[in-house]
Amino acid sequence: MHDDGLTTLGTTEQERATARRLWVHLECVHVPQYFSPIVAERHAALGLDLPWGGYTAGRIAPMGPVGPEIATATFYGFAPSLMQAALPAAWEAASPQQVHAATVDAVGESLAPVLDGLDAQVARAAELARQVAMFHPIVGRTLAAARAGAPWPDASHLILFEAATRIRESRGDGHLAALVAAGIDGCESHLTVAGDGEKVRAVLQPRRGWTDAEWDAAVGRLRDRGLLDADGQLTERGRATRDRIETHTDALAAPPWRAFGPERTAQLLDALRPIAAALAATRLVPGVVGRRLED
Repeated sequence: MHDDGLTTLGTTEQERATARRLWVHLECVHVPQYFSPIVAERHAALGLDLPWGGYTAGRIAPMGPVGPEIATATFYGFAPSLMQAALPAAWEAASPQQVHAATVDAVGESLAPVLDGLDAQVARAAELARQVAMFHPIVGRTLAAARAGAPWPDASHLILFEAATRIRESRGDGHLAALVAAGIDGCESHLTVAGDGEKVRAVLQPRRGWTDAEWDAAVGRLRDRGLLDADGQLTERGRATRDRIETHTDALAAPPWRAFGPERTAQLLDALRPIAAALAATRLVPGVVGRRLED
Protein backbone atom coordinates (compact mmCIF):
# COMPACT_ATOMS: atom_id res chain seq x y z
CA MET A 1 0.00 0.00 0.00
CA HIS A 2 1.14 3.53 -0.75
CA ASP A 3 1.46 5.82 2.24
CA ASP A 4 -0.32 9.04 1.23
CA GLY A 5 1.45 10.80 4.08
CA LEU A 6 4.68 10.48 2.12
CA THR A 7 2.99 12.15 -0.84
CA THR A 8 1.16 15.00 0.88
CA LEU A 9 3.91 15.67 3.46
CA GLY A 10 1.51 17.09 6.00
CA THR A 11 0.13 19.75 3.63
CA THR A 12 -3.55 20.45 3.14
CA GLU A 13 -5.40 20.16 -0.13
CA GLN A 14 -5.90 23.93 -0.12
CA GLU A 15 -2.18 24.58 0.37
CA ARG A 16 -1.32 22.28 -2.51
CA ALA A 17 -3.93 23.92 -4.74
CA THR A 18 -2.50 27.35 -3.90
CA ALA A 19 1.02 26.26 -4.82
CA ARG A 20 -0.22 24.91 -8.16
CA ARG A 21 -2.32 28.00 -8.92
CA LEU A 22 0.61 30.35 -8.33
CA TRP A 23 2.88 28.13 -10.40
CA VAL A 24 0.45 28.27 -13.33
CA HIS A 25 0.38 32.07 -13.31
CA LEU A 26 4.11 32.52 -12.76
CA GLU A 27 4.80 30.02 -15.55
CA CYS A 28 3.36 32.51 -18.03
CA VAL A 29 6.08 34.96 -16.97
CA HIS A 30 8.84 32.36 -17.06
CA VAL A 31 8.32 30.52 -20.38
CA PRO A 32 8.67 33.42 -22.85
CA GLN A 33 12.44 32.93 -22.67
CA TYR A 34 11.94 29.67 -24.58
CA PHE A 35 9.50 30.97 -27.21
CA SER A 36 10.49 34.59 -27.83
CA PRO A 37 11.88 35.30 -31.32
CA ILE A 38 14.01 38.04 -29.79
CA VAL A 39 15.64 35.57 -27.40
CA ALA A 40 16.22 33.15 -30.29
CA GLU A 41 17.83 35.91 -32.35
CA ARG A 42 20.18 36.90 -29.50
CA HIS A 43 21.16 33.29 -28.95
CA ALA A 44 21.82 32.82 -32.65
CA ALA A 45 23.97 35.95 -32.67
CA LEU A 46 26.10 34.34 -29.95
CA GLY A 47 26.54 31.22 -32.08
CA LEU A 48 24.00 29.09 -30.22
CA ASP A 49 21.98 28.19 -33.31
CA LEU A 50 22.71 24.49 -32.81
CA PRO A 51 20.13 21.86 -31.79
CA TRP A 52 18.65 23.04 -28.49
CA GLY A 53 21.76 25.13 -27.90
CA GLY A 54 19.92 28.30 -26.94
CA TYR A 55 17.46 26.56 -24.65
CA THR A 56 20.07 24.44 -22.94
CA ALA A 57 22.71 27.14 -22.52
CA GLY A 58 20.19 29.84 -21.66
CA ARG A 59 18.56 27.84 -18.91
CA ILE A 60 21.64 26.24 -17.39
CA ALA A 61 24.02 29.22 -17.73
CA PRO A 62 23.79 30.14 -14.00
CA MET A 63 25.49 26.80 -13.27
CA GLY A 64 28.57 27.77 -15.25
CA PRO A 65 30.17 25.84 -18.14
CA VAL A 66 28.80 22.44 -17.15
CA GLY A 67 28.73 19.45 -19.46
CA PRO A 68 25.89 17.40 -20.97
CA GLU A 69 25.75 15.02 -18.01
CA ILE A 70 24.71 17.82 -15.64
CA ALA A 71 22.19 19.11 -18.19
CA THR A 72 20.70 15.62 -18.58
CA ALA A 73 20.34 15.30 -14.82
CA THR A 74 18.79 18.73 -14.27
CA PHE A 75 16.49 18.80 -17.31
CA TYR A 76 15.55 15.12 -16.83
CA GLY A 77 13.04 14.71 -19.66
CA PHE A 78 15.54 15.35 -22.45
CA ALA A 79 17.50 12.54 -24.05
CA PRO A 80 21.22 12.50 -23.20
CA SER A 81 22.06 12.65 -26.91
CA LEU A 82 20.25 15.99 -27.24
CA MET A 83 22.20 17.48 -24.35
CA GLN A 84 25.44 16.12 -25.84
CA ALA A 85 24.64 17.96 -29.08
CA ALA A 86 24.27 21.25 -27.21
CA LEU A 87 27.08 21.03 -24.67
CA PRO A 88 29.95 21.79 -24.44
CA ALA A 89 29.63 23.29 -27.95
CA ALA A 90 27.59 26.19 -26.58
CA TRP A 91 30.39 27.24 -24.25
CA GLU A 92 32.81 27.26 -27.15
CA ALA A 93 30.60 29.92 -28.75
CA ALA A 94 29.90 32.07 -25.68
CA SER A 95 30.53 32.09 -21.96
CA PRO A 96 27.73 31.32 -19.49
CA GLN A 97 27.85 34.95 -18.35
CA GLN A 98 27.36 36.19 -21.92
CA VAL A 99 24.52 33.77 -22.50
CA HIS A 100 22.75 34.69 -19.28
CA ALA A 101 23.05 38.44 -19.89
CA ALA A 102 21.82 38.13 -23.48
CA THR A 103 18.89 35.96 -22.41
CA VAL A 104 17.70 38.30 -19.66
CA ASP A 105 18.09 41.37 -21.87
CA ALA A 106 16.10 39.74 -24.67
CA VAL A 107 13.39 38.59 -22.27
CA GLY A 108 13.06 42.19 -21.11
CA GLU A 109 12.55 43.40 -24.68
CA SER A 110 10.00 40.63 -25.24
CA LEU A 111 7.92 41.25 -22.13
CA ALA A 112 7.90 45.07 -22.11
CA PRO A 113 5.46 45.74 -24.99
CA VAL A 114 3.06 43.01 -23.84
CA LEU A 115 2.92 44.39 -20.30
CA ASP A 116 2.59 48.03 -21.37
CA GLY A 117 -0.27 49.57 -19.41
CA LEU A 118 0.07 47.12 -16.53
CA ASP A 119 2.79 49.05 -14.73
CA ALA A 120 1.12 49.04 -11.31
CA GLN A 121 0.36 45.32 -11.42
CA VAL A 122 3.86 44.47 -12.64
CA ALA A 123 5.50 46.56 -9.91
CA ARG A 124 3.35 44.99 -7.20
CA ALA A 125 3.79 41.47 -8.56
CA ALA A 126 7.56 41.98 -8.82
CA GLU A 127 7.78 43.18 -5.22
CA LEU A 128 5.78 40.27 -3.83
CA ALA A 129 7.28 37.60 -6.11
CA ARG A 130 10.79 38.65 -5.14
CA GLN A 131 9.86 38.32 -1.49
CA VAL A 132 8.34 34.86 -1.82
CA ALA A 133 11.17 33.66 -4.07
CA MET A 134 13.43 34.02 -1.05
CA PHE A 135 11.27 31.47 0.80
CA HIS A 136 11.72 28.81 -1.88
CA PRO A 137 14.27 26.14 -0.94
CA ILE A 138 17.48 25.44 -2.81
CA VAL A 139 18.89 22.62 -0.66
CA GLY A 140 18.78 19.45 -2.74
CA ARG A 141 17.57 21.53 -5.70
CA THR A 142 20.55 22.19 -7.90
CA LEU A 143 19.00 24.24 -10.69
CA ALA A 144 17.19 26.44 -8.18
CA ALA A 145 20.43 26.85 -6.23
CA ALA A 146 22.32 27.96 -9.34
CA ARG A 147 19.59 30.42 -10.23
CA ALA A 148 19.68 31.86 -6.71
CA GLY A 149 23.22 33.02 -7.42
CA ALA A 150 22.19 35.06 -10.46
CA PRO A 151 22.02 38.85 -10.02
CA TRP A 152 18.65 40.54 -9.59
CA PRO A 153 17.78 42.89 -12.48
CA ASP A 154 16.65 46.48 -11.91
CA ALA A 155 13.48 46.79 -14.00
CA SER A 156 10.22 45.61 -12.43
CA HIS A 157 9.23 43.32 -15.30
CA LEU A 158 12.63 41.61 -15.15
CA ILE A 159 12.51 41.32 -11.36
CA LEU A 160 9.19 39.54 -11.86
CA PHE A 161 10.74 37.29 -14.50
CA GLU A 162 13.70 36.46 -12.27
CA ALA A 163 11.47 35.71 -9.28
CA ALA A 164 9.15 33.57 -11.41
CA THR A 165 12.15 31.64 -12.70
CA ARG A 166 13.59 31.02 -9.24
CA ILE A 167 10.24 29.81 -7.97
CA ARG A 168 9.71 27.68 -11.05
CA GLU A 169 13.11 26.02 -10.88
CA SER A 170 12.68 25.25 -7.16
CA ARG A 171 9.34 23.64 -7.88
CA GLY A 172 10.80 21.86 -10.92
CA ASP A 173 13.61 20.34 -8.89
CA GLY A 174 10.98 19.10 -6.44
CA HIS A 175 9.06 17.57 -9.33
CA LEU A 176 12.15 15.63 -10.40
CA ALA A 177 12.47 14.33 -6.84
CA ALA A 178 8.86 13.14 -7.04
CA LEU A 179 9.56 11.37 -10.36
CA VAL A 180 12.67 9.70 -8.97
CA ALA A 181 10.74 8.57 -5.88
CA ALA A 182 8.08 7.05 -8.14
CA GLY A 183 10.70 5.23 -10.22
CA ILE A 184 9.83 7.17 -13.40
CA ASP A 185 12.76 8.06 -15.64
CA GLY A 186 13.11 10.91 -18.11
CA CYS A 187 11.51 9.25 -21.12
CA GLU A 188 8.81 7.60 -19.00
CA SER A 189 7.91 10.96 -17.47
CA HIS A 190 6.30 12.03 -20.76
CA LEU A 191 4.41 8.79 -21.22
CA THR A 192 2.84 8.91 -17.78
CA VAL A 193 1.10 12.20 -18.57
CA ALA A 194 -1.13 11.06 -21.44
CA GLY A 195 0.14 7.67 -22.56
CA ASP A 196 1.68 6.73 -25.90
CA GLY A 197 -0.69 8.69 -28.14
CA GLU A 198 0.04 9.50 -31.78
CA LYS A 199 0.40 13.23 -31.11
CA VAL A 200 2.72 12.68 -28.15
CA ARG A 201 4.91 10.36 -30.18
CA ALA A 202 4.91 12.58 -33.27
CA VAL A 203 5.52 15.90 -31.49
CA LEU A 204 7.02 15.45 -28.04
CA GLN A 205 9.29 12.48 -28.69
CA PRO A 206 11.50 14.24 -31.29
CA ARG A 207 11.41 17.51 -29.36
CA ARG A 208 12.90 15.76 -26.38
CA GLY A 209 15.40 13.84 -28.49
CA TRP A 210 14.30 10.28 -27.79
CA THR A 211 14.79 7.71 -30.53
CA ASP A 212 12.05 5.26 -31.51
CA ALA A 213 13.97 2.47 -29.79
CA GLU A 214 14.31 4.46 -26.55
CA TRP A 215 10.65 5.48 -26.64
CA ASP A 216 9.46 1.92 -27.33
CA ALA A 217 11.63 0.58 -24.52
CA ALA A 218 10.06 3.08 -22.11
CA VAL A 219 6.59 2.02 -23.23
CA GLY A 220 7.56 -1.59 -22.59
CA ARG A 221 8.82 -0.86 -19.09
CA LEU A 222 5.62 0.97 -18.18
CA ARG A 223 3.51 -1.88 -19.56
CA ASP A 224 5.46 -4.36 -17.47
CA ARG A 225 4.66 -2.25 -14.40
CA GLY A 226 0.99 -2.10 -15.30
CA LEU A 227 1.03 1.66 -15.87
CA LEU A 228 0.23 1.44 -19.60
CA ASP A 229 -2.09 -1.04 -21.29
CA ALA A 230 -1.49 -3.00 -24.50
CA ASP A 231 -2.58 0.04 -26.57
CA GLY A 232 -0.18 2.36 -24.75
CA GLN A 233 -2.93 4.11 -22.80
CA LEU A 234 -2.67 4.91 -19.10
CA THR A 235 -4.23 2.28 -16.88
CA GLU A 236 -6.03 3.11 -13.66
CA ARG A 237 -2.79 2.34 -11.85
CA GLY A 238 -0.89 4.57 -14.27
CA ARG A 239 -3.24 7.50 -13.70
CA ALA A 240 -3.04 6.99 -9.94
CA THR A 241 0.76 6.99 -10.12
CA ARG A 242 0.79 10.24 -12.06
CA ASP A 243 -1.71 11.79 -9.66
CA ARG A 244 0.57 10.91 -6.73
CA ILE A 245 3.55 12.48 -8.53
CA GLU A 246 1.63 15.71 -9.10
CA THR A 247 0.31 15.75 -5.53
CA HIS A 248 3.83 15.17 -4.20
CA THR A 249 5.13 17.99 -6.39
CA ASP A 250 2.48 20.37 -5.08
CA ALA A 251 3.19 19.27 -1.50
CA LEU A 252 6.90 19.97 -1.88
CA ALA A 253 6.07 23.41 -3.32
CA ALA A 254 3.51 24.37 -0.67
CA PRO A 255 5.63 25.31 2.40
CA PRO A 256 7.05 28.55 0.95
CA TRP A 257 3.54 29.81 0.25
CA ARG A 258 2.42 28.82 3.72
CA ALA A 259 5.32 30.80 5.17
CA PHE A 260 4.57 33.76 2.90
CA GLY A 261 1.05 33.87 4.27
CA PRO A 262 -2.42 33.85 2.67
CA GLU A 263 -2.78 37.64 2.51
CA ARG A 264 0.38 38.34 0.53
CA THR A 265 -0.17 35.24 -1.59
CA ALA A 266 -3.64 36.46 -2.54
CA GLN A 267 -2.26 39.91 -3.34
CA LEU A 268 0.36 38.38 -5.62
CA LEU A 269 -2.22 36.25 -7.41
CA ASP A 270 -4.46 39.28 -7.96
CA ALA A 271 -1.55 41.21 -9.47
CA LEU A 272 -0.51 38.26 -11.63
CA ARG A 273 -3.91 37.54 -13.18
CA PRO A 274 -3.92 40.36 -15.79
CA ILE A 275 -0.20 39.85 -16.42
CA ALA A 276 -0.60 36.13 -17.09
CA ALA A 277 -3.67 36.74 -19.24
CA ALA A 278 -1.85 39.31 -21.37
CA LEU A 279 1.12 37.01 -21.91
CA ALA A 280 -1.05 33.96 -22.56
CA ALA A 281 -2.72 35.85 -25.41
CA THR A 282 0.61 36.05 -27.26
CA ARG A 283 2.87 33.55 -28.95
CA LEU A 284 5.33 33.96 -26.11
CA VAL A 285 3.30 31.44 -24.12
CA PRO A 286 2.26 28.11 -25.68
CA GLY A 287 -1.39 27.15 -25.57
CA VAL A 288 -0.83 24.25 -23.20
CA VAL A 289 0.46 26.71 -20.60
CA GLY A 290 -2.19 29.35 -21.18
CA ARG A 291 -5.03 26.83 -20.93
CA ARG A 292 -4.00 25.98 -17.39
CA LEU A 293 -5.15 29.45 -16.36
CA GLU A 294 -8.70 28.32 -17.11
CA ASP A 295 -8.53 25.21 -14.89
